[in-house]
Amino acid sequence: MRKNDLTDGPLLGALLINVALKAALLYADVVPFNADEAVVALMGRHILQGERPVFFYGQAYLGSLDAWLVAGAFALFGQSVLAIRGVQSVLYLGVILTTYWLGLRIYASRWIAGAAALFLAVPSVLVTLYTTASLGGYGEALLIGNLVLLMALRLAEGKRRGAEWLALGFLSGLGFWGFPLIGVYLLPTVIYVFAARRWRMPDWLLSGLGFAAGASPWLWFTGTHSAATMTELGGAAIAGASASHPVFAIFQHLFNFLLLGLTVIWGMRPPWSAQFLALPLAPFALAINMAVVAFILRVVYPARPPDTVWVKRWLLIGVCLTLVGAFILTPFGADPSGRYFLPLAAPLALLMAEMLSKLRRHLRWAESPVGGWLVNALALGVIAFNAWGTAQSAADFPPGLTTQFDRVAQVDQRELPAVMAFLREHGETRGYTNYWVEFPLAFLSGEELLYAARLPYHLNFNYTTRYNRYLPYSQAADASPKAAYITTLHPQLDERIRTGLHTLGVTFEEEQIGDFHVFYALSRKVIPEELGLGRDCCSQ
Repeated sequence: MRKNDLTDGPLLGALLINVALKAALLYADVVPFNADEAVVALMGRHILQGERPVFFYGQAYLGSLDAWLVAGAFALFGQSVLAIRGVQSVLYLGVILTTYWLGLRIYASRWIAGAAALFLAVPSVLVTLYTTASLGGYGEALLIGNLVLLMALRLAEGKRRGAEWLALGFLSGLGFWGFPLIGVYLLPTVIYVFAARRWRMPDWLLSGLGFAAGASPWLWFTGTHSAATMTELGGAAIAGASASHPVFAIFQHLFNFLLLGLTVIWGMRPPWSAQFLALPLAPFALAINMAVVAFILRVVYPARPPDTVWVKRWLLIGVCLTLVGAFILTPFGADPSGRYFLPLAAPLALLMAEMLSKLRRHLRWAESPVGGWLVNALALGVIAFNAWGTAQSAADFPPGLTTQFDRVAQVDQRELPAVMAFLREHGETRGYTNYWVEFPLAFLSGEELLYAARLPYHLNFNYTTRYNRYLPYSQAADASPKAAYITTLHPQLDERIRTGLHTLGVTFEEEQIGDFHVFYALSRKVIPEELGLGRDCCSQ
């Protein structure tokens, strides 16, 4: 790896193209600021105020690593949504850079490394979305995962440097605390390094110590609080979304992967919709991605004796197989939105680049006059397809590039400033709302307007107290002598609140502001439980 890698044309071009893409999306304001991202923002603010959260508020997984990075950005640039997006964008530039280095390490080919970097510079809508908006750890998982693979390749070469084994363990532990999704990198790494040179016991001990140091927040919380961290690892929070019988659940997850997962991985649809993107180029995208699958199957069982590239390539294939296996066999397979497939981005970019490189060499050997042009056209076709899909999604605003795949949660947040002004004007600084309003409202208002997530947002009125993630907000609402209600996109809930208030003899006023419906000026304070709301599994 040369010192001037950053000045290599394809890599530098990929980094600049991605910066331009992210800047255009942020300038156009087509990536809504939603509640999960607002939770990270509030955690970052609270860290600067002295709070020390270990996990994403209200749960025992997804460590606060992302919030610490956001806190650093806030300290340097001020507390804004743009600062959060800046953190994610820088992390993703690191993913592009480390993918380029993986290409050099595995293939010793600047063409393959550069092509993979360019594929990631203009990736599928799935990758662009989750590396622009923060959900608490995806950017870190992708970057740390790439770094772990790079260290595995280096250590498997036979160098016995204790500091590097310690660093490998530390990065693995840090990634595990930040987001257990890192496990799809760790299993292939352990198998690869062990198979390559069979670790000595000191190596295991150093890596174990490093892992314990990196994962120390997770270990401390598990040892001093409860075993909730263990159940959360297995997907307990979404276990009810799968079929109750394990065999049926596996078939359901397999169906989700084949029909819904592959289409979002390949950029043929956005995570939040079944609508196909860039339809004129969709047959091309389907064909070239199917070709990559066929290529992977072919190189797994080579006709010739395996070479060094074949051994190293198994790290990439191992990540893919581990992720697909985990998706099918665990409750996470009930979520076909695509976010859990993000670790496939770098391996598939490298494998596609390798396939095109082999085609390029083959055409040269055949002395084809159009060989180079054809391969370049195929690569540009992939980039054009992804760019088209991203532009089409951005133009369809609302929802734009949204992290919400439930339509009822796709609230148009552009009217939130008007809602804040209205609440301030009428002195309604406390009250009750749903999860998708509580946290953006709190962050953007500087925590002047505190509304507890004690209302359902699902049309069937299902509710879980898990939505009420940050108890100080709920306590502030309960302690207030008056409270307003804010609902979104839920006429049935509006009618239920309206009827309940009438039944209680409470007078009130209403105001519709965009997607937000406000009940205010109540003649006396009413808590959600008086309306039959705010309880687990509340139904109409």
